[in-house]
Order: sequence, then structure tokens, then C-alpha cells
Amino acid sequence: MTVDALTDVAGLRVGHATRTGDGWLTGTTVVLAPEGGVIAAVDVRGGGPGTKETDALDPRNVVQKIEAVVLTGGSAYGLDAASGVMAWLEERGRGVSVGPDPAHVVPVVPAACVFDLGRGGDFRARPDAATGRAAVEAAAAAEAGARVAEGNVGAGTGAAVGLLKGGIGTASTVLGSGITVAALVVANAAGSAADPESGVLYGELFEGCLERPAAAVHAAARRRLDEAAAKNAPPPLNTTLAVVATDAELSRAQAQKLAGTAHDGIARAVRPVHLLNDGDTVFALATGARPLDSGRPLALNEILAAGADTVTRAIVRAVRAAGSVDGPGGAWPSYEELYGRR
Repeated sequence: MTVDALTDVAGLRVGHATRTGDGWLTGTTVVLAPEGGVIAAVDVRGGGPGTKETDALDPRNVVQKIEAVVLTGGSAYGLDAASGVMAWLEERGRGVSVGPDPAHVVPVVPAACVFDLGRGGDFRARPDAATGRAAVEAAAAAEAGARVAEGNVGAGTGAAVGLLKGGIGTASTVLGSGITVAALVVANAAGSAADPESGVLYGELFEGCLERPAAAVHAAARRRLDEAAAKNAPPPLNTTLAVVATDAELSRAQAQKLAGTAHDGIARAVRPVHLLNDGDTVFALATGARPLDSGRPLALNEILAAGADTVTRAIVRAVRAAGSVDGPGGAWPSYEELYGRR
């Protein structure tokens, strides 16, 4: 049974650590690979990224597999969360072997951050190594194939998409070949997820939704958004992060292609995208459980297309799952509070 989440790719687990109240509105999300690691790649399109260990994922470099990916709030400060994940992995002997003793490993933990500083009221309230450790422990404790919490959790706790509250979202699909492709996103974009003229979500237009909010509902929503915007300090400093994963057997170069085309999924759901004040970053993971059809040279195309599609759906789910925030750090109404459920 599938749960329409990243965890539908067998072996992957997701854990969140969330901090709210007393000036906090942030958190960390960890995607934990099965022991032994997975093929990984990354593609960065935003003009203001905050990342760690992404160079290690270049197919020309030595690291073949990684054990975890960290998505975190706290801007560049929040990258400290990866240190807690590294320590947890080292204690279990998981990482790149660097000596004759099995305990001599260096866990390579790629990480990327979103900007949410001060959104809870305290600029110095941001994830650290302890937050990262809590997130990886939550991932390790999760059952295989478990549902993934969405909305204001983990790295999506302080996320915003334009004037709307953002958050965590996830989605998956199973191709005709039996291969699973899935995505998890932290929707925190400087651009908008909703058409300003109608209020409809861009990602739902892509999904074929033709229903538009009533004019009176949209007008009331615009008034509420304008009121909320007056409480928020410009400029928007944001980032959309994604992990797109498959159980297909991919080379590192093929995984990098998957990371690149998955950015199309962001572009369908957020406008404008990949701005100078975005740090848009996509990681691609491949567990290698299912071989590609060697008789079809273009078999990878189905995975590439599905990766972008699941990223779009995950962003829609992130925006719809998010809950409104109105506190000392600013106000971000949720989409469903303004427009209702679909």
C-alpha cells in the first residue's frame, strides 16, 4: 500500500524536529537512507543558496553514496543541524570508510537551508546540531513506508510562499514499469503559489483543476493578505527545497539529470522562480532496487517526467497543508483558511 509520500520509495525514512513558541518558528527535516546509502545528486538553481557538502555529489568526485539529506530552517546558521546527523551516523559506523577500523568513517551529509530567521520573533532562534539529531532519530524510529507529516513541521515550520504560509509537502507515483518516483518539498518561495487574479494555485492548474474561487472569496482573501503583508518585514528571502527519489537503479549522472529536471516541477507551481533571493535546491536519490529497462534507451525519460510532476504536487500539498501563523515575527495566512478546502 502506498501513502503518496517520499516513503513510498522503499528504504527511505523521514523525520522532523519542530520548534515553536518563545520566539521559535523553525525546524529541521531529515531524509534517512537505508544502511549502506543511496546514489545521490543535486542541482541548485536559486541565486542565494545555503548548502553543505553539495560538491561531494558531483559525479566526477569520489563519494559514491550518502546516508542522509538534511533540509533545515535557520538560513546558513541552520546548516549546523547536519553536524547532529553526522554524529548520529558516526556512532553507528555509517559513512565513507577512511581507515582499517570499521568505526573510522566520515558520514557525508548533504544539507540545504531555507530562510526563516526571525519569523517566530527571535532572530537567534534557529536549528542546531541537537535539532538535527532529533530529526534523524525521528526518521530512524519511523516505520517503513510510514506517512509523512506535512504543513508546519520540520524545515517547513517557518516557511512562507509569497504572502501565504508555506510548509512541507510530499507526493509519489508508481509508473507502469513498477518503478516508484516520489518527492518531498519545503515550500518557502519568494514567488507566489497562487494566481493573483483568481486565487487558484498554479500547481492545481497544471493538475487540470478548472474551478476558480468565487470572486467575493478572492476579494476577501486579497484584503487579508494585504493586511498581513503590512506586518511583515521586506525583503522576502526564501528558498524552495526538494528531495526527489526513486527505487530505480540510476547512475550518478542519471541522478543529476533527475535533480535538474525536477526543478521544472517548482517552476510549474511557483511564479516567479529561481530568483536572486531564492536558494532553490533539489536533491535526487536512487535506491537501485529496480533496474531500468535496458531494452529502452529512453526509459529514464519516464522517471524524469514523473520527478517534475511529483514536485509540483508536493508543493500544492505543502501550501494546502500549512496552517496560518500570526505572531511577533509576522503574519502568513494559510491558503485553506482564505479559500477553503478543495
